[in-house]
Amino acid sequence: MSEEIVKLLVRLGETWNAGDAAGYADLFTADADYVTWFGLHMRGRQAIEDSHRELFATTSIKLPEGAQPQIRFLSDDVALVISDGASVVSFTAVRTPEGWRFASFQNTRVTTL
Repeated sequence: MSEEIVKLLVRLGETWNAGDAAGYADLFTADADYVTWFGLHMRGRQAIEDSHRELFATTSIKLPEGAQPQIRFLSDDVALVISDGASVVSFTAVRTPEGWRFASFQNTRVTTL
């Protein structure tokens, strides 16, 4: 099962780097919660797609490849996923009839104490 979630993360990076807002948003559930590192809270796949269409039109930021996420299954159909690099990103991945999708996303800047 974790391989399927890793593939979902890989697809997330591919769609981001391709500037594919619809493909990126399709990796989330229809009612997903998406919180950016500066605190913007979007609700739903359509809001994710709309905001990323704008973002992809104005940015050249590329996501790194090969991140090693931490995946902890909370049940057979729900997993907590933590991926870190320049920021710490947490996801809730859920199994849906269409396959694994992200139901939540939170991006946080890395700080040190």
